[in-house]
Amino acid sequence: MKFKPLGERALVKMVEREETTASGIVLPDTAKEKPQTAEVVAVGDAEEVKVGEGDVIVFAKYSGTEIKLNGEDYMILDADDILGIVED
Repeated sequence: MKFKPLGERALVKMVEREETTASGIVLPDTAKEKPQTAEVVAVGDAEEVKVGEGDVIVFAKYSGTEIKLNGEDYMILDADDILGIVED
């Protein structure tokens, strides 16, 4: 199934990072905070969306709508909730 966001929205896939404490303890999923970085999968047609497919972005903590497509988890974010692009 394909999904095309409308207007000032972007479809993103969460970027999972394994978290380890300073002492080397790996944190389980239940102890982790929700990640705030994601990879852009698709963007709407509005010019207000300043990101492109493949960009890794940081977004506001309590934003977006979670959806499941083809068994994978994604989020739909408004352009205003995208805070910036992670650059190498």
